[in-house]
Amino acid sequence: MTATTSTTVANLRDLGGTPLAGGRTVRSGLVLRSAALDRLDLDADPAVAALGLRTVIDLRSDAERADHPDRIPEGARLLVRDVLADKITESRMPAAAQLKDLLADPVAADEHLGDGKAQALFGSVYRSFVTTASAHAAYRTLLMEAADPEAGPLLFHCTAGKDRTGWGATVLLSLLGADDETLMAEYMAVNPAVKAAFAPLIEGFTAAGGDPDIALALIGVFPSYLEAGLDELYLRFGSMEKYVRDGLDVPDETVEALRARLVA
Repeated sequence: MTATTSTTVANLRDLGGTPLAGGRTVRSGLVLRSAALDRLDLDADPAVAALGLRTVIDLRSDAERADHPDRIPEGARLLVRDVLADKITESRMPAAAQLKDLLADPVAADEHLGDGKAQALFGSVYRSFVTTASAHAAYRTLLMEAADPEAGPLLFHCTAGKDRTGWGATVLLSLLGADDETLMAEYMAVNPAVKAAFAPLIEGFTAAGGDPDIALALIGVFPSYLEAGLDELYLRFGSMEKYVRDGLDVPDETVEALRARLVA
């Protein structure tokens, strides 16, 4: 997977080039991931304009989309699939969907997210990717569309392009034949871009007395987050293939079509 230079879309990455089993790779230019497209400007961003995007899958909540609506390339389809719609929390939406709000109040952040609570919250969010109907519907759409030649080039995203998007990339790349080491390396590779995109929030939070460890727990991705989701997947389904077949209700023939289309 390689970062794609963009002046208006944060954390834009092409899944193309990711190494797969047997010396194969993912075909380039067909499936991409990113942060939100609320600042997309094709006139000022020829690299994105050249992608020729035909489908955009927005994995965000209604509130996120209302605050920062996507700018969709002309002629592209927008599919909205809220991964976290069925995620139940005691007091607020998961941290993955509320980075800005959670970093605005250092005192509240320390109360609710200090002493390892942030890491535990993200573990819960990742497990919900495996257990909730809304997540199943979202990731089913991603796989079905990625397998359809008429849908590509396809871009999928959430707010920061790291958690909901990171899980989608992990599932897709695993099905295509990426090994565990590659999956984790690609999952972690977004950290520099995400931290750069949210640098002003981090600086403001720490300047106001916020714990930098909390900021990093919210802004970055960590192996333990992905491992929580994968542990839940193997506990409930036993394998990625069974999760996709039985949890996401994606037919085996669609998985084969996905591999035929995306594996070089």
